[in-house]
Amino acid sequence: MSHKTLKVNCPTCGKRFTWDDRAHSRPFCSERCRLIDLGEWLGEGYRIPERTAGQPFDAPEDDD
Repeated sequence: MSHKTLKVNCPTCGKRFTWDDRAHSRPFCSERCRLIDLGEWLGEGYRIPERTAGQPFDAPEDDD
């Protein structure tokens, strides 16, 4: 059985790295990038949009 080497881009810095058991900070290339991403969440740099009362999750916004 042949194993393919999976190469992915780090979501923080964009560096390509091999996704395997040695990549302990997956999906990030390093602990540094993982902590940068965590800091963005903790500092509210990333946000999940708030939905308005009574609006289903998949309803499009009104552009009127």
